[in-house]
Amino acid sequence: MELWYTEKQTPDFGITARIGRTLHHEKTEYQRLDVIETRQFGRMLVLDGMVMTTDRDEFVYHEMLTHVGMNTHPDPRRVLVVGGGDGGAIREVLKHPSVEKAVLCEIDGRVIEVSKEYFPHIAGALEDPRVEIRVEDGIKHIEAHPGQYDVILVDSTEPVGPAVGLFQKAFYRGIHEALRPGGVMVAQTESPWFNRDLIARVYKDISDIFPITRLYTASIPTYPSGLWSFTLGSKGRDPMALEEEELKAPDTRYYRPELHRSLFHLPRFVEELTG
Repeated sequence: MELWYTEKQTPDFGITARIGRTLHHEKTEYQRLDVIETRQFGRMLVLDGMVMTTDRDEFVYHEMLTHVGMNTHPDPRRVLVVGGGDGGAIREVLKHPSVEKAVLCEIDGRVIEVSKEYFPHIAGALEDPRVEIRVEDGIKHIEAHPGQYDVILVDSTEPVGPAVGLFQKAFYRGIHEALRPGGVMVAQTESPWFNRDLIARVYKDISDIFPITRLYTASIPTYPSGLWSFTLGSKGRDPMALEEEELKAPDTRYYRPELHRSLFHLPRFVEELTG
């Protein structure tokens, strides 16, 4: 018998993958958590029926969430990742030698533990002594730490359930307050095909708060539509103004200095969302 996993990404569209077996299933305090083994993408972490990461394409998301913002800041020493319990963003953050402390703030501790067990190549950096793991609400953590961080990365799930507050203007205002002068934030902001209203709203909210706001995209095959967006807010440098020789791409497979500036030259249908 063939077994298939299907994620209904909209009421009218989904993706499907043939699976070999289910490796883990549980209902945590916050969500349903599954790890399945797929033929095409290897192991896949699924939360409430939505793909969060896979063995094969995780590097794209984690590199693009991380290195654009880390390079925009001239000297990132203290970094916060909100969400991201799989540890991939932390792994990429720690590739920058200037980092002295990286805080992971994940509301669901089971995501961290399961990721360590089934995705050690993603979560392994969580054991680094520079990492502090906080199992708590990221919104409350940011409110309690004004002026503490150089870079804040919002590695959230889709805007449902406990992640809804991570897409609100009040949250971005809190991030602005939690950043030091010259600070930079990056948030994953969903698909330009399926979440146009959300992207336009988030872009406007962030641009109302930060003097520099930029939208960029990446190709991630297991995320809805395959085209994914990220929104950057900066208190200091403009990522489009950086020279290639200023950019670091430590052990990356997708992000590279030659690609950096072109990321912000958007297809017209995506650029419309910034206007």
